[in-house]
Amino acid sequence: MAEQEFHPGDHVSWASHSGRAHGVVKEKLIDRTHVRGHAVNASPEEPQYRIRNDDSGRDVAHRPEALRREPK
Repeated sequence: MAEQEFHPGDHVSWASHSGRAHGVVKEKLIDRTHVRGHAVNASPEEPQYRIRNDDSGRDVAHRPEALRREPK
C-alpha cells in the first residue's frame, strides 16, 4: 500500500485512548527531533508529521499510517 502524503493545513484524525483525536498538520518531519519532550525518530525514508491537536492545542507527532484525512 502506498504511503499517504499530508501537507500543512490538512485536517487529520488518529486513534487515541479516548476515541478519535483530530488536528491540523503543521509540518512534515524528516529529521530526528523532539515534540513535547518525546523523541521523534523521523527520517526522509520514514517521515512523521507534527500535528496541532484541535482539543488541547498541543503538538503531537504521528507516522502517516496512523493518520486519516478528514474533511475540512
